Amino acid sequence: MTDAELRPARLGWSALCFVLFALLAVLVKTEWSPLLHLDSDVGSWPESFTRAHHSAYVFWHWVGLATTTLPMAVYTVVAAVALEAKHHRRAAIWTIGVMSTVGVPVALLKQLVGRARPVWDDPVQVLHSYSFPSGHSAGIVGAMGVAVVLTRMLVRRRGVRRLALGLAVVGALLVGADRIFLGVHNLSDVVAGYLLAGGVVLLWLALYDPTPRSIALANAPLADAVPNQRKKLAVILNPIKIDDVGQFRTLVEALATDSGFASVVWFETSIEDTGYGMAHDAAVAGCDLVLAVGGDGTIRAVCEELAGTGIPVGIVPAGTGNLLARNLDIPLYLRSAVDVGLNGQDRAIDMVQVSGDKMEDATFLVMAGMGFDAAIMEGVNEGIKAKVGWLAYVWSALKSLMFPAIRVEVSVDGGEFTRHRARTVVIGNVGFLQGGMPLIPDASIDDGQLDVVLLYPRRFLSWVPLAARVLTKNKRTDELITRMSGREVVVRSNVDAPRQLDGDLIPTGKELHATCVHGRVLVRVPR
Repeated sequence: MTDAELRPARLGWSALCFVLFALLAVLVKTEWSPLLHLDSDVGSWPESFTRAHHSAYVFWHWVGLATTTLPMAVYTVVAAVALEAKHHRRAAIWTIGVMSTVGVPVALLKQLVGRARPVWDDPVQVLHSYSFPSGHSAGIVGAMGVAVVLTRMLVRRRGVRRLALGLAVVGALLVGADRIFLGVHNLSDVVAGYLLAGGVVLLWLALYDPTPRSIALANAPLADAVPNQRKKLAVILNPIKIDDVGQFRTLVEALATDSGFASVVWFETSIEDTGYGMAHDAAVAGCDLVLAVGGDGTIRAVCEELAGTGIPVGIVPAGTGNLLARNLDIPLYLRSAVDVGLNGQDRAIDMVQVSGDKMEDATFLVMAGMGFDAAIMEGVNEGIKAKVGWLAYVWSALKSLMFPAIRVEVSVDGGEFTRHRARTVVIGNVGFLQGGMPLIPDASIDDGQLDVVLLYPRRFLSWVPLAARVLTKNKRTDELITRMSGREVVVRSNVDAPRQLDGDLIPTGKELHATCVHGRVLVRVPR
């Protein structure tokens, strides 16, 4: 369902939360006897338990300190700054708006209702401010709502989204329990805080969409020889990369319609065909734009098939590495990536033709590697990768840090071969790895050049200065890091070594011969 379709339901649930809160406030203000007895009965045992167990008091005390007003404000600002840094400005505004709107009414309503704190014979903690509603409870539910909405918006893996929801609910219940176990709030105070914040979160969701605005709305349309209304869109989807294919199809078709496309044709990849046949069929069918949805392997197959056709490819990164998308500044948020694919501007990028022993001729767009980096791909556990994503590569890298050094010879643009020792050799068409690590900071995907990096840390601890030099973009060349560049590169090793193209393993071998084909592929990038 679209946000417009969900708006009435969100407004309805928000109104229900506010009505229940108002009813509870009236019962508290009029000192309704059954409610007072319930608060006393529920709160007496937790407060006495905390009083009798010092360790329990210490635990609840720190829970309260971590979720008071100042820390919650800091969490909010940090989240908003991080969202802004990732170009999610509307989500940042929405986050600040929710948390601010939760905090202000709590202070006003405390004064309006004027309920005193619970009274105990031997109180664990004494506060002199008013009790209704609980500010801690409202704040944590506001934060829970923000966390759930942002997770659903930015995290593709269903398991991670479920984990985030579970942790958010546990956190909200823990903070509510903290207020009761410390004896500083009644049960009704806590429930009122939950209802107030829940209503605020839902109201903000109904009135302000935190997802990025469409490029088509935020920018003037680009000049086009053929109006979008006459264009046909093809979507080539790797279905195992999308949790809810039906929902994704609905999203794409709605955005395509809003962007003026007349029709959408769908293709799904398979184990036997990772996208080559589908891209060919899309071109034959007269499609004017192709969205490739999947990991780097799917993207590479579609781009290779459409190379030289003039048909632009919209990249929708749904894999684990997504290195091509990262290097083209294409957002990893699926909705935004689809928007870029539909409404971005075209850019001609280089493709690299590669050959070697024991392999079929192939291409790559990102990087080819021999040695340690290919051993990382080889060592990734697919089950772990499905659960934790790119962290599986980190674990595999740690296990492979001391991959044996190999002797290699490198020739650039037909020059003399130079001899080296290396744990890994990378031929790059782009410069940045996951997390923005600038392995080849000067590399550009449309300069017609390849960049070669050879890494040779002699000992385990040698990885530390190597990482420091990479992160600081130090261009010094020595035995630890050797850099070269040219249009054509040949790498030969003395032994069979693991090899990879764009993260996909190819048979082990001794040679890679790479040639850059300048401006071969047309892709959509952000404006």
